[in-house]
Amino acid sequence: MSTLRVAVVGGGIGGLFAAIALRERRMEATVYEQAAALSEIGAGLFVTPNSLRLLDRVGLLGRVEEAGALVGPNSAYFRDDGTPIPGRLSLDSSGTVRVYGMHRADLIEILAGALPAGTVATGHRCVGYEETDGGGRLRFTNGTTADADVVVGADGIHSVLQGHVVEPSTPVRSGSVAYRGLVPRSVLPGWPVEARLLWMGEGRHIIVYPVRGDTLLNFVGFVPADEVMRESWSAPGDPKELAAEFAGWDAPVGQLLEHVEYTFRSALHDREPLARWTAGHLTLLGDAAHPMLPHLGQGANQSIEDGMALATLLAASPEEPQRALLAYERIRKARTDAIQAGARGQGRRFDSEFDDLDERDAGMAESERFLQWLYDHDVLAEAEEEGLALR
Repeated sequence: MSTLRVAVVGGGIGGLFAAIALRERRMEATVYEQAAALSEIGAGLFVTPNSLRLLDRVGLLGRVEEAGALVGPNSAYFRDDGTPIPGRLSLDSSGTVRVYGMHRADLIEILAGALPAGTVATGHRCVGYEETDGGGRLRFTNGTTADADVVVGADGIHSVLQGHVVEPSTPVRSGSVAYRGLVPRSVLPGWPVEARLLWMGEGRHIIVYPVRGDTLLNFVGFVPADEVMRESWSAPGDPKELAAEFAGWDAPVGQLLEHVEYTFRSALHDREPLARWTAGHLTLLGDAAHPMLPHLGQGANQSIEDGMALATLLAASPEEPQRALLAYERIRKARTDAIQAGARGQGRRFDSEFDDLDERDAGMAESERFLQWLYDHDVLAEAEEEGLALR
């Protein structure tokens, strides 16, 4: 039997991790990225236990621990005036797996560095796809084509390949804009270490957590949208306008925002769950399959889960990859549908969309149970069990 050839369109976190997992299972994986070089915008993300254990299984845990920053038991929730709110979960139920704050560029670098030279082909913007006899063919704006036994659309929320699976989905505006940026920890020497801190107020909230070895504090301030912005579009923001959005809040919020020299703002959208992810020899992964709001910190983590599940099931059924793709969709879609809905609900809690804030605060306990379910999940074990039925 010849080696299964997989073409992954999109060199983001999900696409790169999928290529690592595929190659570990002795499949031929090539990543096609539209940009001239792999890069990522200067912002942070969480690596949570459900994906951290997968990074460990491909030998990258040490790199993540070195480049990230531990987010541990000092984490806390507050009302906008600083009143504590119960809840600070950052572990799975075993209590041994941790959360790391990471700069996106650092995680991209770690994943790209784990792939052999030549695995990632930059400067390849995909503009077309067609089924062939036993596989799929991609077309790129540079005039080249690529044939593969399986094609994975990891090309983000504006996925070109999504339209070859289902009718393109419509963006759903959240009504919020996110201001993102970084502040050196050195300017705030009293700031708690190993902490994710989140303040919630009427119609807005702000979260702060460490990245890059705890040398930088990543902040994201969510405020009501004052204009219609294109989905995923970002632009420089005004630090003074950002500070004004949180004027009068708990003192640490103001102290941090005083040190913001640069911020960018982007509109928040998600999509309704897709009817399906797979058509023929093509399947979707990450934001191309399940774009979600950031309030559970799961966008990147779910794309890593996708990659592990996909690679595991293709390895279980290399002679019938279409069966593997349908099994991948089957085990992943129900979970990501629930997480998309859960992220919307968490956003409503954080933005205090309750007449009685005591009710909201009590609801945070329910949120923590949902996070426990998120963090405890082992997608590799689930995919291996599903794979037994394919053999």
